[in-house]
Amino acid sequence: MAVTKIKPIKSTLSKALDYIENPDKTDGKMLVSSFGCSYETADIEFEYTLSQALQKGNNLAFHLIQSFEPGEVDYQKAHEIGKQLADAVTKGQHEYVLTTHIDKGHIHNHIIFCAVNFVDHHKYNSNKRSYYGIRNMSDKLCRENGLSVVVPGKGSKGKSYAEYQAEKTGTSWKGKLKTAVDALIPQVSSFEELLQRLQAAGYEIKPGKYVSCRAPEQERFTRLKTLGADYTEEAIRERIAGRRTKAAKAPREQRGVSLLIDIENSIKAAQSKGYEQWAKIHNLKQAAKTMNFLTENKIEQYADLVSRIEKMAAESGQAADALKNAEKRLADMAVLIKNVSTYQKTKPVYDAYRKARNREKYRAGQEQAIILHEAAARSLKAAGIAKLPNLAALQADYEKLQAQKEALYADYGKLKKKVREYDIIKQNIDSILQADRQPEREKQTERG
Repeated sequence: MAVTKIKPIKSTLSKALDYIENPDKTDGKMLVSSFGCSYETADIEFEYTLSQALQKGNNLAFHLIQSFEPGEVDYQKAHEIGKQLADAVTKGQHEYVLTTHIDKGHIHNHIIFCAVNFVDHHKYNSNKRSYYGIRNMSDKLCRENGLSVVVPGKGSKGKSYAEYQAEKTGTSWKGKLKTAVDALIPQVSSFEELLQRLQAAGYEIKPGKYVSCRAPEQERFTRLKTLGADYTEEAIRERIAGRRTKAAKAPREQRGVSLLIDIENSIKAAQSKGYEQWAKIHNLKQAAKTMNFLTENKIEQYADLVSRIEKMAAESGQAADALKNAEKRLADMAVLIKNVSTYQKTKPVYDAYRKARNREKYRAGQEQAIILHEAAARSLKAAGIAKLPNLAALQADYEKLQAQKEALYADYGKLKKKVREYDIIKQNIDSILQADRQPEREKQTERG
């Protein structure tokens, strides 16, 4: 799991950069990366970007810290996750320096990024909403890399993270525990180790005939077996050993029967307490909406619905890949434009420096411009740029690519919306057709 916090840097930027780049903390600077700048001259490059800001502010940069649970991740993976987080936060428009510190008991990343972006020179707006975005992105990256997700306790101001997440996603304590178990199963070699890892993640474990867990701030313990057939102790042991995979949900064993007939039969079954319970929550209008959706989209079989969802999910994945590719090209082009522009603006000073009789004296008076020119020249050389490209043409290409990216983003948004719509319909169908079995399961749980 990873904990994140962010704070502004209003002065002593160079000291902050020196601290995070400390070779004793970063394996001899092997764990130092940068984007849009050279980490050796980042303070000067930040200052140059800040000088072009359209809105003046007090912040020079922002310092983002991402701390990992001890023993959960190695330093290389932590650095990789830190870069993904930095790229997501800065969107390829802010210079940043990323370092991974390994001198403490826990591995943690430091990201310092310029308060003003180098594309249109607008300042970064740090607020509660942007911070939640950072935290959610960090959690997403942790889940994608098989790490647990931290749920901090209440702070002195505002809502706790648990409250925020529950309000945003409707996630229950059981849902969170299932997610934690699912994430840990591929990482552990025994049921006992899984319990130890859950405990390390903050869960209180109550042993007994049926093992129970309680998350921080949760009032009552949750028995693992109440999470479903895949979460009994025996099932979890089998999943860890690779003898069992998590079962996929299915509304009925007979999938060839018309969905509309299935739904109509469930609705007609007035004696079905399960359906009555479902109807209380979702109401009959939702059932009617589901049936209309199936009719309008000519979906007759459950398999047809699943097939369409899978197809749209694949298309959404392809659109996401195309969008990421466009964003990467935009980021690369933005850095190129920045370096070409800096190179051209500082070239007269650098040419004069090379011709000066007393270079040391001249450099002392024009040191910042000379350092910027040398840094831009190094970056262009590293990018394989032998001949300086036309800046106006580059900017025109950037605008075209930006328009393409916005079109891709719109298409991706439509696909995601459609996938969500189909997922909701599937959930409704599963709820309607399975609801009559729910009361019995609840009774068995109460008896257990």
